Formats: sequence, C-alpha cells, structure tokens
Amino acid sequence: MVEDDYRDEAPSKSALKREMTARQALGEALCALSPKELAAIPIDDPALEAAIVQARGITSRSARRRHLQFIGKLMRGVDPAPLQAALDGLHQQRAASAAQHHELEALRDQLVDRGDDGLPAVLERFPGADRQHLRQLLRQAQRERAGARPPAAARKLFRYLRELQSAGA
Repeated sequence: MVEDDYRDEAPSKSALKREMTARQALGEALCALSPKELAAIPIDDPALEAAIVQARGITSRSARRRHLQFIGKLMRGVDPAPLQAALDGLHQQRAASAAQHHELEALRDQLVDRGDDGLPAVLERFPGADRQHLRQLLRQAQRERAGARPPAAARKLFRYLRELQSAGA
C-alpha cells in the first residue's frame, strides 16, 4: 500500500530536470536546421519559432547559451513528440540521401576500375543510359587517373550517374 502512494506522486526533481534538459537539446537541434528544413517542422508556438529563428543571429557564446535556455523554457509549453518525430524524419532523409550518394560513388569507382567490363552492370541498372556518352566519360576518367590529374571527368561521370538515378526514381 505504501508503494502505491509513491507511484501516484509527481515525478522526482531529477526526472523533471532530465526532461527539461532533453527539451532544451531538442530546441538546440531545431536551431541547427536550415530555414528550409525548419519550415518542414510543425511548430505550433509562434514565440518558439521566432526564438529559434532569432538564435541563428546570435554569435556571442554566453548570449547564445542564455537564448538556448530561453528556448528550453518555451519548449516546456509544447508537446515535444511531433517535433522529435519530424526531426527524426529529417535525419532519416539525410541518411538515405547520403547512402545513395555513397552507393553512386562506389559504382563510379568500380566502373573506372573495371573499365568496359563494368559497363554492363551500369547499363543493367540504368537501361536509359546513353552507352556512348557513358563510355566517353569512362575513358576520360581512366586517362585522368592514369595521368594523376584532378578528377574532373570522374566528377562528370558521377553527375551523369546521379542524373540517371534521379530520372529513374
């Protein structure tokens, strides 16, 4: 019976402090977003949104710390779950985009390493690719690599693969 009485009481001071620190960290993460990314986050409180935008212009370390504490105070009146969910969605999009980028880089490097033997795999993945243009970019990239020159053609090849991927997606 005594244990049930303790469970009905308010959360401990330490638990409240952890929650406030987590909300302040969420506010800090929102301040780090670009304006375009911030527009995708559902912030219902106009004062909070204005404070987040204002935080970008603060360069003084101590003033920024105080402002972030103020944002943490404003976060007390806001449900953090939708903000955290939207922020997690942005992070997942970034991770997926980075994974696609690395995949295309690996495909380009494999193509340059293997030469003409790597073309069928690329053409199978991107059936709409211009075979002649792809081969021309490949030859230029191989010549650059052999001559130890800057990888301008390899960058062009990567851009072409990225165009093919975005056209197919």
